[in-house]
Amino acid sequence: MTKGLIIVDMQNDYFAGGAMELVGMEEAAACCRKLLDNFRATQLPVFHIQHLSTRPGAGFFVPGTPGCEIHDSLQPQAGEAHIIKHFPSAFRDTDLHELLRLAGVDELVICGAMSHMCIDTTVRAAFDLGYQCRVIADACATRDLEFNGRQVAAADVQAAFMAALGIPFAQVSSTADSLAAVP
Repeated sequence: MTKGLIIVDMQNDYFAGGAMELVGMEEAAACCRKLLDNFRATQLPVFHIQHLSTRPGAGFFVPGTPGCEIHDSLQPQAGEAHIIKHFPSAFRDTDLHELLRLAGVDELVICGAMSHMCIDTTVRAAFDLGYQCRVIADACATRDLEFNGRQVAAADVQAAFMAALGIPFAQVSSTADSLAAVP
């Protein structure tokens, strides 16, 4: 099996001062960076996903703004795939699946943001395409949500989505456990 690292939407708008600040983003970015460094050191393929909002009235990831740029701590290097998407799933209307196949990747290590949106839809799409997935929970971030007048804390959103992805879509683990599993 060949592993590939998919880093989803680690963009400035999700960090402090951004248009859609997430809870725990700095910590998630630090974990993503550890994974990225390890994949680079072991010369395993890395795929950077960047969301550009194209819908009218979008409030974040607006093309041409600093907020849509990938955070400095996780910038792609030469030879690493950089995929632009316009929908929550990194597979919808992109060449990600083709790039993964060309690289011989069949096992995905997935991290980034937002857990309840782009991580969730990307993992489920990957599962449907036959990939084995590992979601790195502490390398993902989300935000507080509201449903029917009830506030749902980001920690609860994170726990619910990681639990839902755990069976059958992905193995959910920590950065430390994932690093121990990379050859």
